[in-house]
Amino acid sequence: MKASRIAAAGALAGTAVLALSVPAFAHVSVQPEGTAAKGGYAVVDFKVPNERDNASTNKLEVSFPTDHPLASAMPEAMDGWKIEVTKSKLDKPIELHGEKISEAVSKITWTADGKGVEPGYFQKFPVSIGQLPEDTDELAFKAIQTYSNKEVVRWIEVPQEGQEEPENPAPVLALSAAEEGHHGSSAADKASDSDDAEAAAAKTEAAEPADSSDTTARVLGVVGIVVGALGVAYGVLAGRRRTDA
Repeated sequence: MKASRIAAAGALAGTAVLALSVPAFAHVSVQPEGTAAKGGYAVVDFKVPNERDNASTNKLEVSFPTDHPLASAMPEAMDGWKIEVTKSKLDKPIELHGEKISEAVSKITWTADGKGVEPGYFQKFPVSIGQLPEDTDELAFKAIQTYSNKEVVRWIEVPQEGQEEPENPAPVLALSAAEEGHHGSSAADKASDSDDAEAAAAKTEAAEPADSSDTTARVLGVVGIVVGALGVAYGVLAGRRRTDA
């Protein structure tokens, strides 16, 4: 009897834990592929789980932050999805690679032209973004998830520090510390650095045969001098022997 009560209590506790844990992961979220360092660029994935048993997710709308606009946002092409990128004029232009940018991506919309995200599955929606701001620790992206049965779920509540997670939290991207010496560095800058390193390596490799050849010449020269000296000494000794004879 006692054992059955303990088992029942354990099952109830397990159910409660499961019920409480479901909202923690069953919502639209965003994570970087690698790191998302301040001042740099990153590829981020918007992860969309399907929470319904009788409908598929056939549309996702992600709004980009307006307080920290991103001049560059390029979604990855995806089979079975039509992608629309919406840009808006900025109240205050931002600078990117020495150029003034007057507009930025304000929203990206993915619309399924196939099955979408079916029940029991999730899907990642990759986007390359940058230049990431250096004056904040996170970026909030409000998302709207639409199902094939016309149901709409708005993941737009920005979590607040020190408060419980809201019922429909917005995806939040945490930014890591800026990489030393790479503030605002672009892929082109990194490629240039790589080219410089390769050029330096090529110069070093090209110099090595010359050094080797020079060293060989010096060794041969020393050997020649020694051989010559031995020859002279032999000649002197031979002359003395003849004289003595």
